[in-house]
Amino acid sequence: MILRGSRAVGVGLLAVVVTLSMAAPSAAIPRPDDDPFYAAPADLADYPAGAITRSRPIALLGLPLPVSAWQVQYRTNDAGGTPMPGMATVLVPQLPWLGPGDRPLLSYQVPEDSLGTQCAPSYALRGGWELSGITTFIDTPFMADALRRGWALVVSDYQGPGSRFIDGVNSGHGVLDGIRAARAFAPGGVGPASPVGAYGYSGGAFATLWAAQLQPGYAPDVRFAGIASGGVPADWPAIARGVDGGVQAGLALLIVLSIARDHPDSGVADLLNERGRTMLAEDGSACGSDLVLEYTGTRVDDFSIEPNLLSHPAFRAATDAQELGASAPQVPAYLYHSTTDDVIPFAGFAALVERYCALGADITFTYSTLPGHNPTAIVEWFGAMNYLGDRFAGVPVAAGCHAR
Repeated sequence: MILRGSRAVGVGLLAVVVTLSMAAPSAAIPRPDDDPFYAAPADLADYPAGAITRSRPIALLGLPLPVSAWQVQYRTNDAGGTPMPGMATVLVPQLPWLGPGDRPLLSYQVPEDSLGTQCAPSYALRGGWELSGITTFIDTPFMADALRRGWALVVSDYQGPGSRFIDGVNSGHGVLDGIRAARAFAPGGVGPASPVGAYGYSGGAFATLWAAQLQPGYAPDVRFAGIASGGVPADWPAIARGVDGGVQAGLALLIVLSIARDHPDSGVADLLNERGRTMLAEDGSACGSDLVLEYTGTRVDDFSIEPNLLSHPAFRAATDAQELGASAPQVPAYLYHSTTDDVIPFAGFAALVERYCALGADITFTYSTLPGHNPTAIVEWFGAMNYLGDRFAGVPVAAGCHAR
């Protein structure tokens, strides 16, 4: 999830980001909170969900790359149905689509994993060269491979302007309305007839699968050819317990802060001690990567008035409401997870697959023997993309659940 794996890999990627940032254009890119382009139009509620409110061309990463790119603002709805502005980056390779039909559109969910809009993928992809964009920068090789295949991408800031990390309905709406906006924008051969897929790993898988679960009721006009997700967050308390006190202890605090800030009726904020309330005030808009670097080795109970906060009924009730599996995707899905995942425990994923299968989903699943979260993200990517390529090409998939 955060930094996708081991400290050594994280340090290496950090060095790449720093090197690239030194070579990036020096012109300052305003952060989303300081950029009027992100502001909600006064008449936002007059637009239907997924309708475009404004757009602008951008240079991808602020660099002269052979990819056409735009930022598109659109109307979406939060978990309560209140209109809010969404933001997506639409990417199209500067090559003609040579396959059958219209160019495929892949909704790519970066693991946003944050509490602040400076961590949103749109800011990084426009050329906001800060460490706040590390989760997006890490994913750029994967996006490049999808573009190499000739697919267009829509990369939504699915957490919304409030940067709600653990809010499944909010994230699902952001993904689905981002797809609607990209199809309406119709760049480079993308249009209503384009086959649509969705992909996300780790935190991006959470948004992808919530979108798939919500699609039949919220966006019946968005018909997925297939979806793929790996490193799937399931059982939030188990995720937090697994990293608590370790190298990625900041992830446990990210989960607690997200619940405390965004779900005030849960009572979790009332379980924080003075140190915890200070953390909430000072780090309530931090990126997950910031928290990981700042809070290595700490424990959640250092910030709580009661022991075992991660097992407290209030915390469990709040996270239960955000778990996947209340319904199953009604489209072909490819799901994968390492049996030795060192960030997101495998047991939660296995239980989710079992739940989806019991609900009648059509799933190809892989229990990967690759060691850990990060290697699985890299190696299993190709199986996921080949699966989506087959769906875009109209290759039929066998009904039911099948191990691969």
